[in-house]
Amino acid sequence: MSDEEHQFESKADAGASKTYPQQAGTIRKNGYIVIKARPCKVVEVSTSKTGKHGHAKCHFVAIDIFTSKKLEDIVPSSHNCDVPHVNRTDYQLIDISEDGFVSLLTDNGNTKDDLRLPTDEALLTQIKDGFAEGKDLVVSVMSAMGEEQICALKDIGPK
Repeated sequence: MSDEEHQFESKADAGASKTYPQQAGTIRKNGYIVIKARPCKVVEVSTSKTGKHGHAKCHFVAIDIFTSKKLEDIVPSSHNCDVPHVNRTDYQLIDISEDGFVSLLTDNGNTKDDLRLPTDEALLTQIKDGFAEGKDLVVSVMSAMGEEQICALKDIGPK
């Protein structure tokens, strides 16, 4: 046996899965699904009849919740699809840095400084204009599969 200690680099999180399985036939419009390793919101579902080889198929049309790209997938309705765990959290906006990052206040009083401003032009101008006017702004952050992005804005009045 060796006397030296081994150093293990932990690159794992707490073990919580980023997705969970759900039968394709039970996924509905406005639900979530993983297509091409991207978390998506389902905008259209159509189910074909069972054919000669016995599987009804579900045709999903979905939009990536972070990039807004349209993706499609066809899955046998009896098979499982990955569904992302999607969370929405509200944070108060404290500051916007010059390099495009925002500083947010969490519920427990800490700051969260690792989020960029959204790429959506309308939302971006609303946030910048509201912040410049000195309003108290609350942003909604959507997180799924290890990604986070600001997706909505609420004005809670002047400071």
